[in-house]
Formats: sequence, C-alpha cells, structure tokens
Amino acid sequence: MNRINIIALGVRDMARSVKFYRDGLGFKTNETSDSPQVIFFDCNGAKLELYPLEGIAKDINAENPPKIAEGFAGVTLAYNCKSEGEVREVIEQARKTGAVIAKEPQKAFWGGYHAYFADPDGYYWEVAYSPLWKFDENDMIILENE
Repeated sequence: MNRINIIALGVRDMARSVKFYRDGLGFKTNETSDSPQVIFFDCNGAKLELYPLEGIAKDINAENPPKIAEGFAGVTLAYNCKSEGEVREVIEQARKTGAVIAKEPQKAFWGGYHAYFADPDGYYWEVAYSPLWKFDENDMIILENE
C-alpha cells in the first residue's frame, strides 16, 4: 500500500468550505452546488474531498463515532511552489479568501521559504519553496533523496 487517492477533510459548514476552496483558492471540481452533500476536487495525483464533519465521524463508526476535537490535530497539508514569489502569491490569495495566516512568508530553518495558513475549519496548509526541488509532469515534487 503506497498510494493516497483521497484526502478527506471533515468540515463544519459545507457552503463556507466550498466557497473557500473552490471559489477562493480555485480548486477544480465539476460540482456546481454551493452546498453539496460531498465535494471532490481534482488535484494532480489525488482528490481532495470535503465532507460534513459529523457525517464522517458517523461513517467511521455509527454506534460510537470518534470524538470531534477542537484545535490542532498534528496534520498539515502542503502546497509546494516553484519560487518564493509563488509562496507570497498563494498566501495573498488565501488571505483574500479569508484564511487565517499563521506564519507570514519567510526563510525556513531547512533552507527554503515558507508560510502557513489555516482554512475555516482550522486545517493548516504549508506553502513552501526550495531551490532544490524539482517537479514532474503532474507538478508533483520530486525529492532527490528518496
């Protein structure tokens, strides 16, 4: 098992999250409803899914769903950029969309350049660039040390 097909984010307000991801950040989908039961975004290499948070908890276990927690769960999502300028552009787009900017664009301790924002449900996205990164034909990062 060495593949991720879908990353599902449980969201508290579908309409707000659809507006944030589709209309604000520009994630691609064929879904036209502003408040669908579920939505899938086409990302190169995987799908990003938004699903109602309580519904996903019940899908995991209807009789004893996991407790819905507040705060940071120790998971981040990443958008890798091809320049420092792109990092700044993505953060400005996220800011205009209503994201909370957790870390402004800056040099990173590992030698790159990065920033963090949180979506309306508190999922954190790292937006990062390294001059060492290369990308394949699907804009997926190629890590030379793999």
